[in-house]
Amino acid sequence: MRQERQDNLYNENSLISLNPLEFTRLRPQVYAGDCTYSTQLLVEIFSNAVDEFNAGHGTQIDVNIVKDVVTVHDYGQGFIPNSIREDGKTVLEAAFSVLNTSGKYREDGSYEGTSLGSFGIGSKITTFLSHWLTVETHRDNEYEKITFNEGVFKDRATGHWTGESGTVVTWQPSEDFFANTEVEINKIQTLFKTISCLCPGLTINLDNNGKKEVYQSQHGLNDLVDDAVKDKEIITNRLNVDFSQDKFKLNLVMTYTSNYSSTIIPYVNTGLTDTGAHITQLKTSLTREMNKFFRDKKWLKEKDENLTGDSIQEGMYVVFNYTAPSVSYDAQVKSRVTAIDTKPETSAFTTALQSWLLSNEKEIKVIFDKAIAAKKASEAAKKARELAREKEKKKKEKVLKFDSKLADCYSKDRMKCEIYVTEGDSASGNLKTARNNEFQAVMPVRGKILNCQKATLTQIQKNAEIMTMIDAFGLKIDPKTMKVTYDKEDLRYGKIIIMSDADVSNTAYERLFA
Repeated sequence: MRQERQDNLYNENSLISLNPLEFTRLRPQVYAGDCTYSTQLLVEIFSNAVDEFNAGHGTQIDVNIVKDVVTVHDYGQGFIPNSIREDGKTVLEAAFSVLNTSGKYREDGSYEGTSLGSFGIGSKITTFLSHWLTVETHRDNEYEKITFNEGVFKDRATGHWTGESGTVVTWQPSEDFFANTEVEINKIQTLFKTISCLCPGLTINLDNNGKKEVYQSQHGLNDLVDDAVKDKEIITNRLNVDFSQDKFKLNLVMTYTSNYSSTIIPYVNTGLTDTGAHITQLKTSLTREMNKFFRDKKWLKEKDENLTGDSIQEGMYVVFNYTAPSVSYDAQVKSRVTAIDTKPETSAFTTALQSWLLSNEKEIKVIFDKAIAAKKASEAAKKARELAREKEKKKKEKVLKFDSKLADCYSKDRMKCEIYVTEGDSASGNLKTARNNEFQAVMPVRGKILNCQKATLTQIQKNAEIMTMIDAFGLKIDPKTMKVTYDKEDLRYGKIIIMSDADVSNTAYERLFA
C-alpha cells in the first residue's frame, strides 16, 4: 500500500472559514478586477454618487485627488445619521463594512431598482482594500463621521450640521493589494466626460493634484457622438431616441459615416457593457427593419437574399444608455449583462427607426449601396479563403494518395520546415517519436530506390516511391519538357534530409536528388 505523506493529508484543520474582510483582502481581484491600479475603487464610490443624481438627489459631484488619496463628495440625500440597526451598527457603518447591505435591492425604493450599484459590494471593498477610509454623511441638520483602519471600524463622530445634505468619502488604497495605489487619471477623465454626457444636468468637478477640470454636457449623447465622428464624413442625419416609460428609459443616438467599421457603445444604467441581450436585440431590430425598408423600396428584389447585419452596420456609429430595473451581471465590474428586459428598448428603437427610415430615403439609399458593396467584398473574401483551403486540401490529398505513411509537420513556414526521408518503416519509427512535429516531417520509403540515372522518364513516373516524394516536396513534371520542375510557392520544405544506409541504396538516393 502506498505510503501517504503526513504533511499533505486533508483533515479537520484543512477547512477554514473567512469573514468578508479576510476574503476580500486575500482575493482582491474577485471584486476589484485588475489590481494594477486602484482605479476601480474610485469607480465604485463615484458610481454611488451618480446613482444619487439619477435618483433625483443633487446635481453636483466633487472629486479630489492628492497623490493616492481620493475624496468623492456627492450632494445627494445622504444616509440617516446615527440610525442604529439591530446588530448595533449604524446604517452608515453597515453601508461601508457589512457585505450585501444596500438600499438598492428594493425596486420600490428611491432608486427604483435602476441604479448601477446593485450588489451592495462597491463601498465595502473600498473600505476593505484601503489603509484607511472616512465617510461622512449630512442629512436633516445632523452629521455622522466614521473612520476605518485596514477595513476595521475605528471611531465615530456625530454632531449638528447646517449645510447641504450629501456624503463625503475619503480613502487611501493599500499597496498590499495594488501594484500602484494611484488611479489611472486618463481613464477617470474619460469616465467623467462620458458620465456627464449620459447624465445631462450633472456637474462633475475634478481636482487632480491642483489641476481643476469641470465636466458638463449640454446635449447629452450627441456631445459624445460629435467628438467621435468630428473627423469623419457623415452620410446620414442622426437618429435620436429619447424614450421613457415606467422604470424604463432609452437614450440613443445613431449616425452613419463613410468608414467601413461599425461602432456600438452600449450603456446600461450609465455603466459601460460589452455583451448582453440589449445589444443583440438592437442589432436584430436594425437588420430586420433595414431589410424590410429595402424591399419596400424595391432596392432588394424578391430573388435577392436579405443583407446581413455586418453589411448593414458598416459605417454605423451608435451610442445608447438603457435604463432598466432588475438587471443582472456576471461580476462586480458589471461589463457583461446576464439578464435584462429588452422589450421596451426594442419597441422604442423600432418605432423611432421606422420613422427615421421614411424621413431619410436619400441617405438610406447610400447606406444600401454601401451595404451591397460590403456584401460583395465579403463574398469575394470568402471565396478566396475557400479557394486557398481547397488548394491546401488538394496538396495534402495529393501526397496522401501515394503514401499515407507521411508524417507531416503543421508549420506553414516553408523555410522553417524540413523533411527526413528514411529507408523503410523501421528507420522512421524512433525519428517520428523524437521529432518536433511543428517543423519536422518524416517520410519512409520502401526498399531500394530506382536508379534514376539509368531509368527512363516513363519508368520514373511509374515508380510510386519517387512520385510520392515529388508530390510531397511540392515538385511537378512539366508535360512539355518532361522534366521535374517547381513553383516556389508550391514548395513544402526548406530542407530535405536523406537518412539511408551507407551502401548502394545511398548512392541511388544521391543520384535521384542530383
